Amino acid sequence: MKEFGVFLPVANGGWIVSRTTPVLDGGWAQNRDAALLAESEGFDFVMAMGKWRGFGGDTGHWGTSLEAVTMMAGIAAVTSRVKIWATLHATLHNPAVAAKMIATLDHISGGRAGLNIVAGAYRGELEQMDAWDENLSHDARYDLTEEWTGLVKRLWTAPSVSFEGKHFTFQDCVSEPKPLHPPFLICAGMSKRGFDFSVRECDGCFIGGSDRGETRAASLRAKALAASLGKTIKTYCMMTVITAETDVEAEARAQEYRDGLDEGAVRGMLESYGLSGNAMTARARDAFMTQTVVGSPATCASQIEQFMRDCEIDGLMFIFDDYQEGLCVTGRDILPALRKAFA
Repeated sequence: MKEFGVFLPVANGGWIVSRTTPVLDGGWAQNRDAALLAESEGFDFVMAMGKWRGFGGDTGHWGTSLEAVTMMAGIAAVTSRVKIWATLHATLHNPAVAAKMIATLDHISGGRAGLNIVAGAYRGELEQMDAWDENLSHDARYDLTEEWTGLVKRLWTAPSVSFEGKHFTFQDCVSEPKPLHPPFLICAGMSKRGFDFSVRECDGCFIGGSDRGETRAASLRAKALAASLGKTIKTYCMMTVITAETDVEAEARAQEYRDGLDEGAVRGMLESYGLSGNAMTARARDAFMTQTVVGSPATCASQIEQFMRDCEIDGLMFIFDDYQEGLCVTGRDILPALRKAFA
């Protein structure tokens, strides 16, 4: 069964870097209301990212954000069905603290918790709080994250954990209560080492590519690697939906956002990814941060269905310019068509 979720607007500006989009303030009320709408409209999960520093620009994009686990605990308390996925950075949270936090979230939600694991690749976010280790290469951060993840899993099941590794040492460490159900683990690592970690240690992985061919190849590669390990993996993509009554109106709306591009914020984002010079210039002209569909509800549903079939993915995490309107329209006019298509 295909899964459809919502990437909550936990940081101001959401996932369109523009001066002309509807205001997303990154606040509690907007996130709570989006989660409640997602649940009432039949979405399967909601997820919050963890962000510690924004990208600047005219809009101060992502400069204001709520902490993911704390916010999702609030959302868990006011929802009853939708799955609750939060984000933690392995380089910021001790594994015992992380295990306790997510077990608590699982109890608050009645067994609906999931964890998006981030290895901590954005130097600017971590350096500001003295949490950037110059001695850790990209692959070494995933080595640490793999050790971290193994400890979290053991703390969720074992009476106590003793362990001496390269990055952590535990002595008869206990963590109670255990989660009600094993939390769903997901990661978005797309480098060779990150991809290997995601498939080996997680239940799902976010994938992407410069085109559908690359995205499909990533999905099939993840499934093949999982099969070789004797397990299964679910693959997900992010999808921004810009919809209106007609295709023409939707395209006009999307163009308005493109025209309002906050180039300074996009450059700040690309710098955080380690891009500079010509590589940055080539990618700094698009306001949309993810795969995007634009059109009437019928057009969007058709495009999304074809994208999922072409790429052989198991689910999508939706992003909206206006969460109130977007969730209502998608829940009423797009999601039922997708459920029917993949029944």
